[in-house]
Amino acid sequence: MSDTLTLEALAARLDRLESKDAIRDIVTAYAIACDEHDMPRLMNLFTADACFDAPNGSMVADGKAAIQTMFENTFKIRGPAYHWTHDTTVEINADDPNRATGLVLSHAETTPNGVVSIAAMRYTDEYLREADGQWRFDKRIIAFLYYVPATEYSQGLNHADRVVMGDNRFKADYPEALPAWQEFIDNNGPLELG
Repeated sequence: MSDTLTLEALAARLDRLESKDAIRDIVTAYAIACDEHDMPRLMNLFTADACFDAPNGSMVADGKAAIQTMFENTFKIRGPAYHWTHDTTVEINADDPNRATGLVLSHAETTPNGVVSIAAMRYTDEYLREADGQWRFDKRIIAFLYYVPATEYSQGLNHADRVVMGDNRFKADYPEALPAWQEFIDNNGPLELG
């Protein structure tokens, strides 16, 4: 095998790097659009056939029109908010450079129904580069570690049902449901939390 890098291979490597950067940009744009209730910007981030999902069933929509309706209904009851992303992993599909997957870790401060709340969540994403050259969300799954009124935060992680949306309480989507977490418990016994 030659150590010489072909122009075609170099172009493919550059495309992967630029694609990862463009995908991170749409992740940031999503957070900003949510905070600003900027529906045109938000909807431009999704493909026409995109789907949005949540393991607890609280945020589910198939297709761009349904996603728009879901966010409009969410924004109608939510005042100021601040979303910020932390670590983001992106993997470009080796067989199709126009497809990618990613995991985004994030937090949010929100005010649903006037209740100051805080959330920790992770998004499992599928991205698609469309004919116009723009990367968009093709699938976005939001999973919550917690989403609680700020007044409950100090004890929030001590309860399984730590996702509060309106009058509904849901079990957290993770980490308890993650295979690695369950395997740890299986191999080491229950946690000793005091």
